[in-house]
Amino acid sequence: MSLFRTKNIDAMIAAAHTGQGGLKKVLGPLDLVFLGIGAIIGTGIFVLTGTGALTAGPGLMLSFVIAAMACGFAALAYAEFSSMIPVSGSVYTYSYATMGELVAWIIGWDLVLEYGLATSAVAVGWSGYFQSLLAGLGITLPTLLTAAPGAVPGAETLFNLPAFVIVIAITTLLSLGVSGFAKLNNIMVAIKISVVLLFIVVGAGYVKPANWAPFTPFGMSGVFSAAALVFFAFIGFDAVTSAAEEVRNPKRDLPIGIIGSLAVCTVLYVIVAAIMTGIVPYARFAGVDHPVSLALQYAGQNWVAGFIDLGAIIGMTTVILVMAYGQSRVIFAMSRDGLLPARLSIIHPRFATPFFTTWAVGIVFALIAALVPLNVLAELINIGTLAAFSLISLAVLILRRTRPDLNRAFRCPGMPVVPLLAIAFCVFLMTQLAAITWLAFGIWLLIGLVAYFAYARRNSLLGKTGG
Repeated sequence: MSLFRTKNIDAMIAAAHTGQGGLKKVLGPLDLVFLGIGAIIGTGIFVLTGTGALTAGPGLMLSFVIAAMACGFAALAYAEFSSMIPVSGSVYTYSYATMGELVAWIIGWDLVLEYGLATSAVAVGWSGYFQSLLAGLGITLPTLLTAAPGAVPGAETLFNLPAFVIVIAITTLLSLGVSGFAKLNNIMVAIKISVVLLFIVVGAGYVKPANWAPFTPFGMSGVFSAAALVFFAFIGFDAVTSAAEEVRNPKRDLPIGIIGSLAVCTVLYVIVAAIMTGIVPYARFAGVDHPVSLALQYAGQNWVAGFIDLGAIIGMTTVILVMAYGQSRVIFAMSRDGLLPARLSIIHPRFATPFFTTWAVGIVFALIAALVPLNVLAELINIGTLAAFSLISLAVLILRRTRPDLNRAFRCPGMPVVPLLAIAFCVFLMTQLAAITWLAFGIWLLIGLVAYFAYARRNSLLGKTGG
């Protein structure tokens, strides 16, 4: 039964309220909404919309709605937990309090991979747009330093230098303090939203409704497959909960940040998908990695397309920021519980950040971004996130039954239907993923189980103290 020992929720809440974690409370509700938008709007809207259109046609609009529903139901469960247990670690912490240590370890191990690979994958996409921008200025990098080995057919590449540099730059920023990071993120998110709105305003006038017929050229199976793909576009709102211990009023502000950022991004995604497929026949997106700017080029608005490219670079920068931030906080929480080495939860005396952890994971995933092709990086991200969303929805059901007395500043509506719908949607989308993705996910979890029984279980603080 020690595998399923749970943390004392009352002690966790008390520690968070008294600031025993050592992290500064500097974030407000607007910071959290912008944090969520910063994580969500990036590669999904600027890159994956083209791939999704090839799978679903104009029905991509429905794909975004389906993916958003899966996220929305899970977001309500996240909001209840985050308002009740404002502690770093996101779904890892919530699982530890409800389903036990082994489940918490598995999901924490999953989150480390999800956030890390998302950081690396988006850095590779950022590199492509950045090199395109440089090319427009007449600047080209040596071919050897433009991509990971084997990433470009017919070209000899060894190291993706721009991807490496952007992750290291963001690691530097995060290690120096959350306050400065939040301010920069807010500015970049404001620019990014402005660029998306510019696309909507300019592109709306060039939409040809005839391009929306047939609406679902590959049937609903194409819509569902695209939904499983573009689910990546919504990954990030859960990173808001990783900031729990650095929020001034977490019971009120965390639900606002989670639900607000998801709602804004869903509306923008559906509108952009509608305009994009209304301007360009969906088949024209084959082999295109800049579909949004392509739509404006197709409409003859090249000057706006240039702004879109710049917005894509800024957009992906904020995604890297938030994903790297979320990963460091999950590792911090796991280390503080004794499941990872203690050094990973040491707070820097001056910057009040997990300085060593931030740099350790920053260097590792900067190297992964520089040396591993994008298609390999992306394989595990969606399935890991869907698994996490399923678990948080199950956890909120369990805690409603086992601890009905807890103060819940935000209560997930429609119990138990909403969490059950979240689980159903997430599991369904997982079934739409390729078999190789399931295999890779299973291998990663197997490695995690070995690490748990070899180190984490014996060093667990909960196991040593009983709480």
